[in-house]
Amino acid sequence: MKNIQAISLAILLLSFACSKKPDNTGRTEITTWKDGKNGAISITYDDASINQFRKALPIMDTLGIKGTFYINTAEIQDCQIPPKFIGRPIADIIKETAQTPTGESNLFERASALRFTGIQGAVESHNSAGSLYENKKYNEAYKVIDEAYAKVRSGKAKKSELFSSTRDSMITWKEIKEFAARGHEFGSHTISHPRLSVLDEPNLLYELEKCKEEINQQLGQDHTFSAECPFGTENERVMQYAYKIHPALRNRMPEPFLEEINRGSSLTPGVSKKEYIQWQRGPLTKTSMDLMKSWVDTLLVRNNVWLVLTFHGVDGIGWEPRPSETHAEYFRYMKDHENKLWITTFRDATKYMRERMAAKISTENKADAIEVKLEHSLDKDLYNYPLTLKTRIPDGWKTVKIQQGQQEVKLDAVTDEDGSYIQYSAIPNAAVVTISPL
Repeated sequence: MKNIQAISLAILLLSFACSKKPDNTGRTEITTWKDGKNGAISITYDDASINQFRKALPIMDTLGIKGTFYINTAEIQDCQIPPKFIGRPIADIIKETAQTPTGESNLFERASALRFTGIQGAVESHNSAGSLYENKKYNEAYKVIDEAYAKVRSGKAKKSELFSSTRDSMITWKEIKEFAARGHEFGSHTISHPRLSVLDEPNLLYELEKCKEEINQQLGQDHTFSAECPFGTENERVMQYAYKIHPALRNRMPEPFLEEINRGSSLTPGVSKKEYIQWQRGPLTKTSMDLMKSWVDTLLVRNNVWLVLTFHGVDGIGWEPRPSETHAEYFRYMKDHENKLWITTFRDATKYMRERMAAKISTENKADAIEVKLEHSLDKDLYNYPLTLKTRIPDGWKTVKIQQGQQEVKLDAVTDEDGSYIQYSAIPNAAVVTISPL
């Protein structure tokens, strides 16, 4: 009888031990997205066409949404560094085209110079040759260049002003500085939107480096973080140059933790098991609102998707323009779900992901406090975006003080099936975070 009682008592004690919650005090994790949101959205624009700023940006300001604008600095009214050809006299190149057909050895130089020959259709021919080259249609690309130079040599082609725009339909640096001060990001889209894949090295570097230089002079280093090479190119040669100039490219981000689904892909986020998915979508003039909203809805039922939207024209100006009214409807739809979605710039989403994936957390539980140390191995000057931490605290701590350096906030505890916790922001590689009860 005594043995049976002893066994019963042991079972009861074991059952009690198993049902008792483990002490998770101090356990800290970094949420997938800022403030523990389900997903992230970055609204980006290319080309710096005027209605992006006159029509779309004010809608975003009204809703408190920040965007990323990839600008061609030649499209800014008071640009300081104009497009130019770097190389031999163009007249010499034109003369040679009459004797030697275009081929692998001279394509880049000729395609670079063609844009500056001053004839109507020269830029279009350059773009066409670049598109063919990227699609490995090399002979067709050579033919386009030869035909364009034949027109130049004939003297019968209409003249065209180089990279001309109507000056009063262009934005100014003064205005851009005001937009940047409101939290919008401005990144490089090159000086004059060439097909970088068919530029020779001096001209390719000029377009990339000088665009970055002018943006840095006007807006500061924070706006040289990300860039988009024109036409969404993923040409390997171009990417290798661009990676050395900008920390992040919308064209391609070869992170081991990130699945990239580009604009032209029909794949959906469900195909990947990676930590993060960058899902690029490019709303065109005829893209339905229902489809655009479905992209947002996808983020609501997943927790690792970063929707990167690429817009161009607005209200009839620019490539594939959309009415500003549809921008307003779409942005309001996002805003209505802001409790689950982090709407942010391309730069800040990139920094958050990279910092989180490189971060290390250590905690120490003391009698009346929890200390959390947050570090990462990235460039500390470049990567200093606050991360959102979730720390478990004793159930008796109903309100706590969180202090990091001189920054101090007070938060009420949140309770779930695992006990009490708080969610807060912390800057990596800064002072230790101290959490204490009030």
